Amino acid sequence: MGEIAAPAPTPTPFRAPKDVECWGHRGASAFLPENTLASFQAAIKEGADGIESDVHITSDGVILMFHDPTLDRTTTGKGAIKTQPWKDVIENVRTKKEPVQPIPRFEELIDLLMKPENQHVLLNIDCKMQNDPEEMFLDSAADPRSHDEWETLLAPRLILGLWHPVFIRPALAHLPLLRRYHIGLSPSLARTYFWDSCEGFSLNFAMLVGAEGQQFIADARAAGKEICVWTVNDPNEMRTAIGWGIKAVLTDKVAGFMKLKNEIIQDPSKVAIPGIYGYLFAWANWRYYSTTHLWVERSQLDTMRTVCYHPGPIVKADLSGYEGVIGDGSANHEIAAA
Repeated sequence: MGEIAAPAPTPTPFRAPKDVECWGHRGASAFLPENTLASFQAAIKEGADGIESDVHITSDGVILMFHDPTLDRTTTGKGAIKTQPWKDVIENVRTKKEPVQPIPRFEELIDLLMKPENQHVLLNIDCKMQNDPEEMFLDSAADPRSHDEWETLLAPRLILGLWHPVFIRPALAHLPLLRRYHIGLSPSLARTYFWDSCEGFSLNFAMLVGAEGQQFIADARAAGKEICVWTVNDPNEMRTAIGWGIKAVLTDKVAGFMKLKNEIIQDPSKVAIPGIYGYLFAWANWRYYSTTHLWVERSQLDTMRTVCYHPGPIVKADLSGYEGVIGDGSANHEIAAA
């Protein structure tokens, strides 16, 4: 007897403006210190459906919500996070930007999301590639499990954002209940290294403007995968992203996005970019050009080869043994097609 063909994936719905989610990029970071509890709380209060935040791990195994591998840019601290302990060192570091805030631990953000009033909010965990994924995922697995009913109340709201394919097997081994999205810049690299193992893609907005990007969105939708875009702060880019009917837009300006989104819901014509600029939009910024996209893809490849905790050639992840965890790689869609 011949093999039974796998069922075709359910296409991702084209979302109406009311269903396009807003995720606070590092919280409400346009106005508050990025990746702090104050920023996360403000984003939720302003109406964010999700929070995007980055993670690094200290020398004593504490997972921090922090973007850079070093403390220097945004805080009073100095040096690499991975070489310093939380206890008595990084716990005393404060943000340069006011209102002055400490660096939050992963468990503190989980506690915030588990408050009854916040149990609708997603968390997109941007796993920075400078960290050892085995150590990071083992430690991060312990924090959600400290909460009652975490498998039903929390795990469905957590998304692992993976920049490098070397993170895929550890994610499957230690956090199999969590969804996996590739975070990156290049649709081509997303197809090559992450298509079979990830349910969605969080890609730079500018890289999706143009024929290649739009074809990637169409192919992802047909394959039942989600698309999110970052970091969208310009109102005309917000309009364009909403018009793509994707899952989520990541923005530093949560209140501004929500205001525009509600205006579009009330008057759908406002999704169009006003005036002649609407016709010129695709040529209005050098970031949208295909030649720029080639350079950006090369830069991402170079970064993946050199910055990852284990530098070297990039190879596709070995998914053997995890076929049951991955399934068909499509997302579990929350809403019906518009």
